[in-house]
Amino acid sequence: MKFQCSSCGLRMNSVHFKQQGLMNPKLTSICDICLQRGQDAKDFANSAVQIFAQGLLYTFVGQSAAACEHDFLVSKKEYRKRYEAFIQDYDGNSLAQQQLSRNDFNAAVIASETGENNFVPQLDLTFADNLTQLGLKVDFQLNEVDYIDRERIRAKYHYRCQYCGRRGRSVDHKDPVSLSHNNDLDNLILSCQECNRIKSNMPFNLFTQLNDQISQINQKLVKYENALATLKGEFEERRRKLAATMHLKGVVNDPELNEMRKQNKKLQDAIDSLESDYRDLCNLREQHFITGWKLVEEQKKTDII
Repeated sequence: MKFQCSSCGLRMNSVHFKQQGLMNPKLTSICDICLQRGQDAKDFANSAVQIFAQGLLYTFVGQSAAACEHDFLVSKKEYRKRYEAFIQDYDGNSLAQQQLSRNDFNAAVIASETGENNFVPQLDLTFADNLTQLGLKVDFQLNEVDYIDRERIRAKYHYRCQYCGRRGRSVDHKDPVSLSHNNDLDNLILSCQECNRIKSNMPFNLFTQLNDQISQINQKLVKYENALATLKGEFEERRRKLAATMHLKGVVNDPELNEMRKQNKKLQDAIDSLESDYRDLCNLREQHFITGWKLVEEQKKTDII
């Protein structure tokens, strides 16, 4: 949910208007950026925020009178869109939040709005470029594991994913590098591409907790992988034998060759069926992690409700 600040005029996530109170949270008529600027929420009315505060039994800090027409601090609508997109980028970027405090981020926005920094975030620039132009620094390339260390990890775990047990080559950070900034060997583990992608920035303890709940599925996936490898190897051997027989006979079509093709077709059908079951199980496993992480993240939300 988004509210429009009665001071600067920017539309932002409701978390920017929420403060902790003694009993219940407070909702303010202006955003946290304007509060940091030194403005007083009691000097402004904001009917939308006030209505929500009343409905949620929160304290409302602001004038009770209906909002009147006034000039916003960010007077140009085009500029407001730019600031809104820039602030939303920060709100949704955990890596930036880890390295850059909200107070420092807000201070840079204020310096831009007041003209102290003669730059307004651009919609056609990346978030990183806009940060740089405002004098803010965030390292988005924290993964600095070199080739030798990657090979050491692969050899240590015998090219086996330490989460599901399947074959793997992806060197993964136990604690996500975006959260820990830790490239030490004791923070590295080997995973398959699928587990690496699913884990993403999920905390190691949460991922292993969810993974332990489906140990039987992981064991089944290993069996699927081994069976598919065996069948595909057999199919390639038969395909080469068919090609060699065709070459020796000097013909394309005869009873022996047709029988070989028939057997190869049956084997290919078996492989396709097994791969379909395998992918279905992989998708089911992925949904288990996605749902588990969403439930944990939902509990952390600081939205107004």
